[in-house]
Amino acid sequence: MTTTRPTVRHPLGLPGSNPKNPAKSTSASPAARTARISLGRAFQPESRSYFLLLGTTMFLMLFGLVMVLSASSVSSYAGSQGAFGVFWRQAIFAAFGVPLMLIMAQTPVRVWRRFAWVPLVAGIFLQILVLYTPLGIESGGNRNWIGIGGFNAQPSELIKLGLVAWLAVILSKKEPYLNRFSHVLIPALPVAALGIFVVLLGGDMGTAMIMAALVFGALFFAGIKVRMLAIPVVIALVLTVVIVLTRSSRIERIQNFLGIGGGDQTGLSYQNQHADWAMAAGGVFGVGLGNSKAKWLWLPAADNDFIFAIIGEELGLVGAVVVLALFVVLAISFLRIVRSSTELFSRVVTGSVMVWIIGQAFVNIAVVLQVLPVLGVPLPLISSGGSALVTSLLAVGMVLSIARHNSRSVDDLSKSSIR
Repeated sequence: MTTTRPTVRHPLGLPGSNPKNPAKSTSASPAARTARISLGRAFQPESRSYFLLLGTTMFLMLFGLVMVLSASSVSSYAGSQGAFGVFWRQAIFAAFGVPLMLIMAQTPVRVWRRFAWVPLVAGIFLQILVLYTPLGIESGGNRNWIGIGGFNAQPSELIKLGLVAWLAVILSKKEPYLNRFSHVLIPALPVAALGIFVVLLGGDMGTAMIMAALVFGALFFAGIKVRMLAIPVVIALVLTVVIVLTRSSRIERIQNFLGIGGGDQTGLSYQNQHADWAMAAGGVFGVGLGNSKAKWLWLPAADNDFIFAIIGEELGLVGAVVVLALFVVLAISFLRIVRSSTELFSRVVTGSVMVWIIGQAFVNIAVVLQVLPVLGVPLPLISSGGSALVTSLLAVGMVLSIARHNSRSVDDLSKSSIR
């Protein structure tokens, strides 16, 4: 006589489960598996590259706040802002930028694909307002700041962020056709050239050069063949020479760099000479934090373009090398995220942000060390300047979002292979 075992049903109606010992259930429904995976993803730790990039960025920003306070205290007091005037303004931008960076880090990558055009269009529009309306502010011969209600910002920084996201979208859409020069050329290069051109109209040659490097970085990480990039590179170099020769202030900077111009009795520029003295005074271990002599109105832009000279003076060779090492670590974290990216969009965004931040950092340091002529670009995440700090943090936030996306994709792939 055969007996049939009664069917055991789960209190929630899920078949194949044992109410007395749920751990011995023979199967689970697809809905249960999906819920379990989604819960695990919510509490999954981020990748090492994510924390390496986030930690290095935060350390550089906090270190920058300390150095801005030290480098700007005298000039800020002399400008009737109080000794903490520039520092508090920079701290407010940092307090605003860090939460935005963390929010962007939690935003899905598909959002950047959908709204990539917004910062680019907004940046170009604001730059046109700078050039042709009373809202534009001129400083140091450049007209690249916009002033609204006592708030000043550089639209060119927003254009950089827009170029990063928009170029990634366009190149990823054209991925199957990137072996044809016509598809590489249109519409990526004309739109990028427009963004660079409106910045050049304001006279900011240094920022325009960083933007051009960003564009070529995006093309390189998109997998464009080097021979296809040769023609645009040659054209860019020729245009650079022409643009330099059309403005006397740029010619004077080249002459000072080569030691054949005026500026003082030695033939070197005043700013570079005092930067040299500051670095030399620092020696190996520096004169101590806050003890700089160059910041006493001897070194122009001590808290901005030439803050690396103050770092060298107060913290010495050791402090300068640590800053260089931190930017190298930042570059390594970018490259690790590029290597883990399976989508062209992610590679282009991460690679172009790396060229932007790391490239600008080493250009700034090279200017202070007189390896390059003065270009007027700040040290990313360290120099004073609110719009530059916020847009750099936003760019890092976008890359952090990609790092999260990469780690989720790898986790899903490993789980599917196990099943």
